[in-house]
Amino acid sequence: MQLRYAATSPFVRKVMVIAIETGLVDRIETIAAPGSPLKPNRDGPAAAPLAKIPALLTDEGELLYDSPVICEYLDGLHDGARFFPRGKGRWQALRRQALGDGILDAAITVRYEMTLRPAELQWRDWCDAQAGKWRAALDALEAERLDDGFDIGHVTLACTLGYLDFRFPDEAWREARPRLAAWYESVAQRPSLLQTRPPG
Repeated sequence: MQLRYAATSPFVRKVMVIAIETGLVDRIETIAAPGSPLKPNRDGPAAAPLAKIPALLTDEGELLYDSPVICEYLDGLHDGARFFPRGKGRWQALRRQALGDGILDAAITVRYEMTLRPAELQWRDWCDAQAGKWRAALDALEAERLDDGFDIGHVTLACTLGYLDFRFPDEAWREARPRLAAWYESVAQRPSLLQTRPPG
C-alpha cells in the first residue's frame, strides 16, 4: 500500500496511529506529498482528485481518501479489536471522530488564514469565530468520560489535541479543562502516538 503523507498533518497522523495499532504499518509505503492549498500536488501514485492528504493506494490499486475512510479500511485488515466498533459503541466513536475532525477543520482554516494570506487581507473576525468553534468543542469534551477505551474517536481526539499543541501553543486549552488535559497526557504516552508526533 502507498500513503500520500506529510508528517505535520493531523489527518495523516490518524492513519499512521491506526496503522501502528493494527500492526499494518510495515505494509504501508509513505510517499511525501509536499504542497499547499495554493499549490496542490497531483503528481505521482495515490494522488487524489482534491489533492488532499492522506490518500491511500491499496494493494488492489484502489484509491481511498480521506482519513475516516482510510482508517476504517485499515481496521478491516487485521484480526484484533476494532477501532470502528459495531453496535451501540459505533455511534459514540464516530461522533467523537467527527468532533475531532471538526476541531481540526477550524484550526487548519485559521492556520491557513494567518500564514498564507497577506496580513492586510487576513480576516480576524473569521479566525475568532473558528477558534470559538474549537473552544466550544473542547468544553463539550471536558464534560465527557474519555477513559472508556481506545477507538477511532479517541485516536482522532488525541491527534487533534496534539495538533493544537503543535500549531497553537499559546492556546492554553488545558487551563479550564483539567479532565481533558489529564486524559490527553495519559493517552499521549501510547507508542503509536509517541512515534507519530509531528517534528519539532
